[in-house]
Amino acid sequence: MWSKMWYMHCGDKNNHCRSEMNIPAAWQRGYTGKNVVVTILDDGIETSHPDLVQNYDPQASYDVNDNDCDPSPRYDASNENKHGTRCAGQVAAKANNSNCIVGIAYNARIGGVRMLDGDVTDVVEAKSLGIRPDYIDIYSASWGPDDDGKTVDGPGELAKQAFEYGIKKGRKGLGSIFVWASGNGGREGDYCSCDGYTNSIYTISISSSTDSGLKPWYLEECASTLATTYSSGAFYEQKIVTTDLRHGCTEGHTGTSVSAPIVTGIIALALEANPSLTWRDVQHLIVKTSRPLHLKANDWKTNGAGCKVSHLYGYGLVNAEAIVMEAKKWKTAPTQHVCIGSSDRTPRDIHADQTVRTTTVTNACANHYDQRVVYLEHVIVRVSIEHPRRGDLQINLTSPSGTESQLLARRVFDISNEGFKNWEFMTVHCWGEKAEGEWTLTIQDTPSHMRNPERRGKLKEWSLILYGTAEHPYNTTSSHHSQSRMLEMSTSKMEPSKAAVFQSQMEMVEEEEEYAGPCHPECGNKGCDGPNADQCLNCIHYSLGSVKTGRVCVSSCPSGYFGDNASRRCRRCQKGCETCTGRGRNQCTSCRRGFFHHQETHACVVLCPDGFYADESQKLCLECHQSCKNVLVIQINIFYARMDSAR
Repeated sequence: MWSKMWYMHCGDKNNHCRSEMNIPAAWQRGYTGKNVVVTILDDGIETSHPDLVQNYDPQASYDVNDNDCDPSPRYDASNENKHGTRCAGQVAAKANNSNCIVGIAYNARIGGVRMLDGDVTDVVEAKSLGIRPDYIDIYSASWGPDDDGKTVDGPGELAKQAFEYGIKKGRKGLGSIFVWASGNGGREGDYCSCDGYTNSIYTISISSSTDSGLKPWYLEECASTLATTYSSGAFYEQKIVTTDLRHGCTEGHTGTSVSAPIVTGIIALALEANPSLTWRDVQHLIVKTSRPLHLKANDWKTNGAGCKVSHLYGYGLVNAEAIVMEAKKWKTAPTQHVCIGSSDRTPRDIHADQTVRTTTVTNACANHYDQRVVYLEHVIVRVSIEHPRRGDLQINLTSPSGTESQLLARRVFDISNEGFKNWEFMTVHCWGEKAEGEWTLTIQDTPSHMRNPERRGKLKEWSLILYGTAEHPYNTTSSHHSQSRMLEMSTSKMEPSKAAVFQSQMEMVEEEEEYAGPCHPECGNKGCDGPNADQCLNCIHYSLGSVKTGRVCVSSCPSGYFGDNASRRCRRCQKGCETCTGRGRNQCTSCRRGFFHHQETHACVVLCPDGFYADESQKLCLECHQSCKNVLVIQINIFYARMDSAR
């Protein structure tokens, strides 16, 4: 079924294909998942399937439901327990055997834990997450709490302990890697920050896009999603082919259940390239190498570290070739620090149709060496809120760099009056930003018509928890940089005449000695004059700025600019454009505040033209209904008829 694997390669007979995940390119570099062990936490896997049997690993398998060593699924007339077998094939189906498909990591070892075919208790989850953590490298899970738009649930105490043990002790201290599907509750208006599995710092939460780069009907948005792969869309769009029960194949695999195994396979390629990667290194690599490309969303933004990120897609589409290339040369990320940025126990009433705004200024534990966070990874907001209808709430967090993360959106089906009790909302949108400064939490209450607006909620307490590093994760400060800073300080204290002589001597030394330290990751093949992004001699991706203002290498262009691939420059969009594809007036893809996007002309306008109305929530000019246009035509005709009669 190779010709039907549109998400992997472009075939001659297939006009609709997307190769941007660059999986075959990673194979061509020699990476196929060899010596990497993957386990699918699901309803079992068919161990005798001809596409799986050669890579099946009994040591990476267990049946928690029946408490034995055989993870084979329970068969029934409806093939209900097919899910695990389908996911396993995506990861490690054998290559070149004339069976269904080829797995992304087709030389990896694949196991299965049968744990969903029964009561899924805290004990069952903990046992499954804790199966042989020194042997298994990656655990892939495509399940979670009900995606019904009203549930708030996460791992119990035992499962939490299993996650923490895996992170600290798994893979001989490098940390188990947990990959999680972000959820399929989009149609029910669910929000994946109410799922404590995808919302955990220990899991890699993965979303989906259709083959045309659109939001699938099942997609859940939230700020904890790290990246995206292709998957299914509407019923008439392409789906995913994979292994199926009873030694079969299927062309109907769908949802974010597709995306988690795809990323699992790609991570297996990265671990073959560099077996020393820690669980945090893997997350860094995904953030660093994923790209928005043609994925369509109105909320793409460039964070304070220069990375584009979205609540729909995280940092964008994963790139297998880029990950293995980066993994090969990757140096282990600095030690993770945890800082309690603030804790506010001042109760605040939450009034209907009003916004509660509370700010805190933190030095990010600058006075504590073992807790200091300079560069951010994950950020958690732990809240306790009383509320008569939980689904009416929206919660946002704004970082010191101005990056806004929507921690919670309204959920129309969530009628619970339980509120949130020490619930942890997590965002990855501030990844790489500086932690120190002012953070703002805003809570909006938009009451449903089913609720008495006089009944108000209360923010009881909230705290900010910062995770990150004291040193930059992509390059360490070189001795050259330290010496330059020391000399800069010493010359400032000298007499002007002596300082001038000293400075001229140093300039001679600098001309004689080339910089030999590490370059910034965005520097190209010509090298650099120092470790920073503004000291590159050329850029891998884009150059931002001018000779007058100074140029800096960036991975993606910020708001108001577009990437000119020919010159590798960030060029300004037309005035009013937030994002664009070119410099023309009709090349805007989204607009700045105060403008509306006309989707037919692709222009940003202050006022929508006749036949269109301004949608304030989406900032779009949307076409009026045909009947409204007919009324408008009639009114115009009446107007001119009256003018003629007046003459």
